[in-house]
Amino acid sequence: MKPILLLVWMLLTAIPATGEALMFNQDKQGALPTGWVAGVTGRGTPKWTVETDPTAQAGANVLKQSGSGDFPWCVKEDVSIADGFVEAKFKPVSGREDQAGGVVWRWKDGDNYYVARANALENNVSLYYTTGGRRHTIQYQEAPVAARVWHTLRVDFVGNHIQVALDGKRYIDVADDHISGVGRVGVWTKADSVTVFDTVSFGNASTK
Repeated sequence: MKPILLLVWMLLTAIPATGEALMFNQDKQGALPTGWVAGVTGRGTPKWTVETDPTAQAGANVLKQSGSGDFPWCVKEDVSIADGFVEAKFKPVSGREDQAGGVVWRWKDGDNYYVARANALENNVSLYYTTGGRRHTIQYQEAPVAARVWHTLRVDFVGNHIQVALDGKRYIDVADDHISGVGRVGVWTKADSVTVFDTVSFGNASTK
């Protein structure tokens, strides 16, 4: 490992992250959760709503994407993070083209952000950057992603160092400089994926 990457790795593992975990149990069913905004990168008609799910691990409600679009997203409006983490518990329910669940960070707008996702049809985890509305691949890694099963996808990011883990196992560890500075965090799907999200956690890296 190069010295600079080793230093960033030490920072990621040694510095605690201060953050919060959001669930959707107090939100109105059939609507977006309070304080969130949704849309799509590219074209489509995504549908993000709070719904009930008896398998939800953190309560009765989940955030569900049941429409379709190139890259549907839903982000927390009042979040501004440059270095930290984002994590989501998600379950890929169905989809003929894709069964994907992802998280976004350093989200500037619907055309500019980072995204990591896991796909149950492809059994892999991947990392992208999106600029000008176009998605660019950084890295793919094979990983077991069972459909209709709850998974945990987490990304830690400090400077240009990004680590992506699925169900507690790290699959991607890279440096990338395409998007810097603060941005929102949220969740993401692809194409005709019907995906539900339970707890969404995020926070800043802290030196305290």
